[in-house]
Amino acid sequence: MQKSLVKNYIYNLSYEILVILLPLITIPYLARVLGAENLGIYSFTLSISTYFILFGSLGIALYGKREIAFVQNDKEAYTKLFWELLILRFLSMIVSIVIFYILFVYKINEYSIYYKILLLEMFAAIIDISWFFQGLEEFKKVVIRNTIVKLISVACIFIFVKSSDDLSIYFFIYVFGIIFGNLTLWLYLPKFLNKCKFVNLDIKKHIKPTITLFIPQIAIQVYTVLDKTMIGAIIDDKSEVGFYDQAQRILKILLTIITALGAVMLPRIASFFAGGETDKIKEYLEKSFSLVFLLSIPMIFGIFIIADDFVPIFFGNGFERVAILMCLMSPILLLIGLSNVIGMQYLLPTKRQKEFTISILVGAAINFLINLLLIPTYGALGAAVGTLVAEFCVTFTQFYFVRKDFEIMKIFKNARNYIFASVIMFVCCIEIKIQIIQAISIILKICIGTFIYFIFLILLKDDFLIATFQHIKIKFKGNQND
Repeated sequence: MQKSLVKNYIYNLSYEILVILLPLITIPYLARVLGAENLGIYSFTLSISTYFILFGSLGIALYGKREIAFVQNDKEAYTKLFWELLILRFLSMIVSIVIFYILFVYKINEYSIYYKILLLEMFAAIIDISWFFQGLEEFKKVVIRNTIVKLISVACIFIFVKSSDDLSIYFFIYVFGIIFGNLTLWLYLPKFLNKCKFVNLDIKKHIKPTITLFIPQIAIQVYTVLDKTMIGAIIDDKSEVGFYDQAQRILKILLTIITALGAVMLPRIASFFAGGETDKIKEYLEKSFSLVFLLSIPMIFGIFIIADDFVPIFFGNGFERVAILMCLMSPILLLIGLSNVIGMQYLLPTKRQKEFTISILVGAAINFLINLLLIPTYGALGAAVGTLVAEFCVTFTQFYFVRKDFEIMKIFKNARNYIFASVIMFVCCIEIKIQIIQAISIILKICIGTFIYFIFLILLKDDFLIATFQHIKIKFKGNQND
């Protein structure tokens, strides 16, 4: 069952590009229709339900994807594994749903209506089996499912969300999109599974390893979701949550390009690890590091170039604070990209989750402390500082753990060309003063900056870029001959 890594990357990247394009359409509309206050309420309540889905899911999705990858050539083995993990997830999610209902649905509060809708999201999490297909490296099916759901959801937003009173409708669109998407994957399931004798299932053996992976996932949520929860709980003005969330959304759009490879690399590295192919693991990861540098460094400089012009056009009036937050947090593009390679693509597939867990816990603890100190005074800006410092600590800790596995100085030496080309790009674009419509000015700056960046990389004869071009050329010729 040897899958094409390139095809899987293309499938995943295609979906990630869609994920990038659709928010560029919906976010400006929602920012103007719902407003910062409503978007803040949406982010705050969603952060609460996210914790309960996380606790109910344990570490099953990540664990399942990895374990399925180990036995992806043994249909009997992965059939048994699938049902064991599905039942375990069902039981743990039911417990989480009951607790969520008692704490947030049964007791009446100002956001009760939204928590009732999000209760459906938790039921949808029970039937999520995307981890199974990712473990088998069947990314095409997951991508098709996600694409259909995203397009339907976007259409519904424009059709049904018309005013600031339609926040509940926006919640319903979000939740039913998840339910529909999770159900569609079950249509593919029969041809991948054998018949299974349920009396032979051993669910207990998976509890400890899933909890082992569950701990770092909790910690990750501390500095990806808890910051919004803390802003909403500490600051009365929910607009601060909205500003922070929108800045994060833009950065996440860019991060999807950088980390798209991670989703397809985890099962592939796990497969190499199971076969003892350590040389291939290092070869693939060196390419991953280069790709992160190639993409993230110019993006960071690019944000500083266009943020002040981009935010008023994209979000409308009243969102100017988002530009400052974007610039402040922009280095996380590089930091998360690097930690994705070390953590998600190396430590987890090679069963070194202890080191991965420690790195995440370090970041989570630092993030929580900084949030506690800075949010009361600085609001969203304090949370942004906490996120930036936390991501640096995670990446630094992970590099410390793999210092004997990789030549760290050699990895960072490969970044020189990308830094130099990005600085040249920044100097050229920051001086561009075009007296035309702002939106066109931004597009021109992006196009000119991209052109300058890649021209200088070609002049510098960057090894990774040249190798990539040659690989594409060979593939293109091969397709023509076919």
